[in-house]
Amino acid sequence: MTVRHTGMTRRQCLAATGAGVLAAGLRARPASALEAIRQGYQTNIWGMPTYYLMQSGALEKRGIKFQEFAVASGNLTMQQMVARQVDLGTYAGQSFIIGVDKGDMVGVMRIEEVGKTVRIMARKELGLSKIEELKGLKIASQTGSSMANVFMDTVAPTHGLKKGDFQEVRMDVNNMVAALAAKTVDAMVNVEPYNSIAEADGIATPIMDFWNVDRMPVLMAATPDFVARNPDTIVAYLKAWQDIARDFKESPAKVVDAVHQFYTQKGYTVARDTLAKALALVEVNPSSPADLEPYLREQADILLRQKIISAIPDWKKALRPDLWAKASA
Repeated sequence: MTVRHTGMTRRQCLAATGAGVLAAGLRARPASALEAIRQGYQTNIWGMPTYYLMQSGALEKRGIKFQEFAVASGNLTMQQMVARQVDLGTYAGQSFIIGVDKGDMVGVMRIEEVGKTVRIMARKELGLSKIEELKGLKIASQTGSSMANVFMDTVAPTHGLKKGDFQEVRMDVNNMVAALAAKTVDAMVNVEPYNSIAEADGIATPIMDFWNVDRMPVLMAATPDFVARNPDTIVAYLKAWQDIARDFKESPAKVVDAVHQFYTQKGYTVARDTLAKALALVEVNPSSPADLEPYLREQADILLRQKIISAIPDWKKALRPDLWAKASA
C-alpha cells in the first residue's frame, strides 16, 4: 500500500476576528499568539512519536495549531522542508546533514534512537542468516534514506559486499513486504512496523538490526526562517514534547492504542501485540540536539568524503540547543 502525502487540518481553532473587534481598531491576532505549524512526519515507526504528539492534544494545550504532512520516509520530509513546504519534520542524522547542506535546516531536538527498528530481512524460504549470503540477490532499499545510506556505506562493506555484488531495488518502505511476498525481491532493508508484519505473517526472517552499527538518532528539524520568525512557537512546541515524553515510559498502552489506530486506518492488518513489540524498539527520549553533535560530525565526514554534501555544516547554526534550554527552564 502506498501512503500518499496528506495535508490534514485537524482541530484548527476559529479565528477570533470579528467586525466589532475590527471596528474598535484592535488587533485581530494578539501579538502573543503562536504561529500555526506545518508538521511533516514519516508514516513508519520513526514518525509515530510525532503522530502521537499531534493526537495527544498537547499542542492545543500549548496554544499551537498545526497541519499534518505525512510521507513514507524522513528523507522525503527533508525534501519538503528544503522546498519550504513544511516547517518542522522528523528524520535521522544522515538526512538531517543533507538537509542542512541543501536547505539550511536547524535541529531543535533529539526525539529518539531507532537503530533497533531497522533490520535486514530475507524471504523466509531462503533460510539466510548472514549478510554475506545476500551476494547476487535483489535487495529492496529506499534509496536516499538514512537507513539505505548506512546499509550501503557501513553494513555491506563490513561484511565484504561491494557495489555490484547485489542488485539494489529502489522501493518505498511501505511496498517492500508485498514485494517479498510476490518474490520480486529476495531481501529488504526496512523499518518497523513493516519488519514485524513480515515476520508475523511468515514472509521474512531477520538477519540483523542496525543497533550495534548505528543507533540512528532521529531529530526534529525546522526551517531556519520559521525559527527566526517564531521562536516562541518553537519553545512552546518543545514544551509540548516534554509534556508527552513520560507517556512512552509510563503509559505505553496509551501510545500503542493511538498508533494501532493509525495503521488500521491506513488499511494495514497488524495485530496490536505485533505493533506493541515494534514500538518497544524505539528509544524515545526527547532531549537537546547538542547531545548529537559528536555523532553528526562523524556522519558528516562520511558524507563529505562521498561528495554527497558540499561542506561540513556549521554546527553553531545547524543545532539550536538554546531553544531546548528555554523550553526546559
